[in-house]
Amino acid sequence: MTDPIADYLTRLRNAIKANHRVVEIPASNLKKEITKVLFDKGYILNYKFQEITSSQGVIKIALKYNPETRESAITRLERISTPGLRKYANTSSMPRVMNGLGVAILSTSKGVITDKEARSLNIGGEVLCYVY
Repeated sequence: MTDPIADYLTRLRNAIKANHRVVEIPASNLKKEITKVLFDKGYILNYKFQEITSSQGVIKIALKYNPETRESAITRLERISTPGLRKYANTSSMPRVMNGLGVAILSTSKGVITDKEARSLNIGGEVLCYVY
C-alpha cells in the first residue's frame, strides 16, 4: 500500500455511506493522531486503540450520526497531500476549509493539529486532509 492515510479516509467514507456504527482500521501512529483530532473536533463519537501482539494494532472508530435525520457528522473527507505530490502550507498560506466551518488537518513539528491551532501557534506543515 503506497498511501495508508488515503486508505484510512476511504475506509471512513465507505463506512459512512453504508451507515455503519463502528469501523475497524489498521493502526499507525499518524492514524491514531488523526483519530484524536477528529474526536476532539466532534466528527466521531468515540475511538479505541486495540493492540495486537503480531502487528501494529487496530483502531475502532464509532461514527457519529444525527439521531433524527441519520446524517453523518462528517459530510466530506478529502485527501490533500499525497506521496507523489506533497502539499505544504505556512502561516500566510494556511487553508480555510469552507470559510472556517471545516478543518484542515496538518502534520507539523508540534504534532498533528488543525489549521486553527497552527495559525495560533504561528507554524506551518504538511496539509494531510480536509474534513467537513
